[in-house]
Amino acid sequence: MDDVFTLPDDFLWGASTSAHQTEGGNTGSDWWAFERAGLTDFIKEPSGSACDSFRRWPEDMDLLAGLGFTDYRFSIEWARIEPSPGEFSTEAVAHYRRMVEGARKRGLRPMVTLHHFTAPLWFTERGGWAAKDSADLFGRYVEAAAPVIGEGVDHVCTINEPNMVAVMAAVLRALPDGGVTLPAAGLPLPDEAATEGLVRAHRRAVDTVKSHAPQVRTGWSVANQPCRPEPGCEKQAAAYQHPRETVFLKAARGDDWLGVQAYTRTRIGVSGPLPVPEDVERTLTGWEYDPQALGDALRHTAATVPGTPLIVTENGIATADDDRRIAYTTGALAGLAHAMADGVDVRGYFHWSALDNYEWGSYRPTFGLIAVDRKTFVRTPKPSGAWLGAIGRGRVLPAVSP
Repeated sequence: MDDVFTLPDDFLWGASTSAHQTEGGNTGSDWWAFERAGLTDFIKEPSGSACDSFRRWPEDMDLLAGLGFTDYRFSIEWARIEPSPGEFSTEAVAHYRRMVEGARKRGLRPMVTLHHFTAPLWFTERGGWAAKDSADLFGRYVEAAAPVIGEGVDHVCTINEPNMVAVMAAVLRALPDGGVTLPAAGLPLPDEAATEGLVRAHRRAVDTVKSHAPQVRTGWSVANQPCRPEPGCEKQAAAYQHPRETVFLKAARGDDWLGVQAYTRTRIGVSGPLPVPEDVERTLTGWEYDPQALGDALRHTAATVPGTPLIVTENGIATADDDRRIAYTTGALAGLAHAMADGVDVRGYFHWSALDNYEWGSYRPTFGLIAVDRKTFVRTPKPSGAWLGAIGRGRVLPAVSP
């Protein structure tokens, strides 16, 4: 293909955040409780005020629009909208509605995520996604939140990374039994009951959104971690990937779109996942530096759910070296361009993350295109933000050889 790849005029070009990771003070959520439960193997510090984006969201949007982005993916917080079972906050709904209107005013098309890892503590304490009525409860919340997405929202993501939510459910289930034993490499198996509950909840949310705003295009986003099998280990890779990813991809059949979220690879040997080799570059999360993961994830997802349009809802790197962020993203975008040139139907790209934010236990992994001072909350765009925004304005991807 040519050295460059031109994006369609309607291609989504944005950055992503989530409510709990940026807003601060999300005291009614299960994660706020987890942060204070002494789970030191997982959580090194609490979220606290996060990026103070509950108050500072206009500044966040101003910066993204000024950098050249045309789209912004953010989540609304269930625990704020339904702090107690069946009791709904009109103030919280109005707050998120103002965010939608504020994005539109700034020329940003909002993609709204209804659930991004966090749930009300009362929901989790009564069984979470494994409870038989979890889909009914989620549908009730989506019904209450419908005014947020009724106008000015073209895309809604029902649930972010349901496969990781089901993995977390398995981890939580093991806690009362005296601790959690994680595999040496790779992900533990998702909780089966939670998996079934999440699929039902997704379908209920899609129906609810469509009943209020039939023009909204709905989908969910899956955590994709391409498996790289050692020679002769292809069957092991498929067996490893099926419950952790494939089940969730296939649940998106018939949706308007499917979100792909890719950062790194999983190496698979005879006995399953292998540790990251000692001699490879790692990111601040400990993951292998792997720009090729995005292109591989897009191709795998397209083959698994043919005919479903794809949107990259997350892709990025945890690093303190912004030059490495640009290098990583250049490689990832090349993989995106080559996949699209080969016929993979990709409708948008959202970088993770707009801001350096709370990364589920620590502020150390910095994914942001915009730095945030932990004491003053002053925002400072990084060179990578200006670079990536300029690509959005020009609509041309740097298609270097993959």
